[in-house]
Amino acid sequence: MANVRSTYTDKLQFFGNNTPQELVQRFGSPLYVYNENILRTRCRDLKNLSTHPKYNVNYSAKANTNIHLLRIIHQEGCVIDAMSPGELYMDQQAGFTSDEILYISNNISSEEMMNAIQAGVLMSVDSLSQLEQYGRLNPGGRVMVRFNPGIGAGHHKKVITAGKETKFGVTPDNMPEVLRIIAQYRLHFAGLNQHIGSLFMTPEGYLEAAAFLLSLAETLPAEILHKLEVIDFGGGFGIPYHKYEGEAPLDIETLATGLHALMTEWADRTGYTGRFLTEPGRYIAAECGILLGTTHCVKNNGDNRYAGTDLGFNVLVRPAMYDSFHDVEIYREQPATDGPLMEQSIVGNICESGDIIAKKRLLPEIHEGDIIGMLDAGAYGYVMSSPYNQRLRPAEVLIDAQGNAHLIRRRESLADLMAGYETPGNGAASR
Repeated sequence: MANVRSTYTDKLQFFGNNTPQELVQRFGSPLYVYNENILRTRCRDLKNLSTHPKYNVNYSAKANTNIHLLRIIHQEGCVIDAMSPGELYMDQQAGFTSDEILYISNNISSEEMMNAIQAGVLMSVDSLSQLEQYGRLNPGGRVMVRFNPGIGAGHHKKVITAGKETKFGVTPDNMPEVLRIIAQYRLHFAGLNQHIGSLFMTPEGYLEAAAFLLSLAETLPAEILHKLEVIDFGGGFGIPYHKYEGEAPLDIETLATGLHALMTEWADRTGYTGRFLTEPGRYIAAECGILLGTTHCVKNNGDNRYAGTDLGFNVLVRPAMYDSFHDVEIYREQPATDGPLMEQSIVGNICESGDIIAKKRLLPEIHEGDIIGMLDAGAYGYVMSSPYNQRLRPAEVLIDAQGNAHLIRRRESLADLMAGYETPGNGAASR
């Protein structure tokens, strides 16, 4: 049966042998739904960027750390990064070995650094201070350094991770000090990495930054250059969020041609035999996920039309945090006759005026009981959710390669809200 607005997922057969209505009825609302086939396809898209024998994809786990998705990504032959002890633990639980994990650190404690060192994973540091700390903790160890290429990209200033207005990376002019610290602690300079930002949609900036990193590596003393193990170009690969407006996807073919040429020419010229990595997260995970919710209220405040749902920013914070756009689908078992589009805002159930998930969109009229689908929610969705207002985190469901639905994380319960609390002793706090 046709829905009100579902041509995108209909074409992909995203929900497999299920309808969105059936999934909500079976697993509850709100609900994260992931499609295994799309996830595997995106992994292969990026694995095929180059045929260079030392090229690989380093999945940025912060985009989505559901262990079942991590296991699929591992099966597809990707390696992975971690940015915290929790991400490192999840990577290990998913089956990644120490040589398949890169620890991307940022302002971490000595205890956290030692945890990664003891796990045997290669770590990247992004400041002279952290390089000193690493040297004191692990003299003679292997370490990477993250550099700031001065080239930033992204859809919002909060996701640009290079340039002058960011906290990340060592600036290239500090290379002499990097080499001094490396020598002082007898460290093995194992590699260089960078990250220009998130959600770039044209390949030119990425290729420019990749060329910069290779030229920087070439300035290293010969005895270091010839022992480099990893050059990680970073990530930020964008996806087209404006699906119903026909937004063009990232030109993967142009990116692949340019990146392969850069890597091949540079390796042949310098004799480099180490790995080349890209570091995508969003591109792999975003399009495989959709967040379903239920409309419980519709109303007008003056000229403004609101569809009130259970999709608060506790379950998808990107629109509130970054003013991000997610396209909308509307599922109704008996759609009304098509009428004119009307401007509506889809809002959640959180007691905040900023709890708007889709602002003033031209959409078919939304009715109470309609199921809403927020597209491209597989990256930075569940991982950024919270129990704000003490609302429970949703369940997660995987549509497998045969189209069958499987619960891969249960919905939180009220009992989960009490997890972690301790009974106070007989001190003043208990009176």
